[in-house]
Order: sequence, then C-alpha cells, then structure tokens
Amino acid sequence: MLEATAWQTREVLDAVRAATAGRGIDFGPLKVDGGMTVDELLMQFQADVLGMPAIRPRVAETTALGAAYAAGLAVGTWSSTDDVRANWREARRWEPRMDPAEVERRYARWHEAVERSLGWFR
Repeated sequence: MLEATAWQTREVLDAVRAATAGRGIDFGPLKVDGGMTVDELLMQFQADVLGMPAIRPRVAETTALGAAYAAGLAVGTWSSTDDVRANWREARRWEPRMDPAEVERRYARWHEAVERSLGWFR
C-alpha cells in the first residue's frame, strides 16, 4: 500500500510533465505533508521513485495550518501570501538514492501487478 502511494504519485507527476512539456517548467523538489510523511521508509522510496528530493516541513499537518494562515490573511495578521511562505521551514529531506534503472525495473513490475489485479472483483 505504501509503495503504491509512491508509484501513484509518480504517475501523477509523469502526467503533469507530459501535459506541460515544452513549457520550461521545472518540477521538484517534492514538498510533502500529512500523516504518512512520518514513515521514513515511504519518504525515501518516494524520493527514489520520483528522482527528486522529498521535503517535510516542521509542521507536517498543514490542513489546520492552512486554515489558520487563511484566517490570518483575512484579518491582516499577514499582509500577503509571501509573508505566509516566509514561515515555511524544512524539517527533513530525503534525497534519491536508488539507481534509476532499478527504479524503472520496479515501476514496470508495479504496472504489471496492477494489470494482473484488474477484474478481480466484479
């Protein structure tokens, strides 16, 4: 399940890259948040399969933080989204370590497993 999360993120990123090809858009590093980011193995695997760093902020549960920032912007605590961005701090970073050829081999095997599972439930 955890590996599938990383592979699905790879599929989304691949689709976005394809849709924006030729526009000079650079993707990465990946900023991550939420409960799953406490899983060190998953975060390393995510960096590996994307071939880019994964970075967790000091405040990993950003839903409530985002609501607080929105409220603060509305009442003038912060004057702009730039002020909010200035509060972001890195807590942990994972750099890709897996050989890219190994990543591609595993990605192909994952796709094969997904194809084999189609139609199990009808």
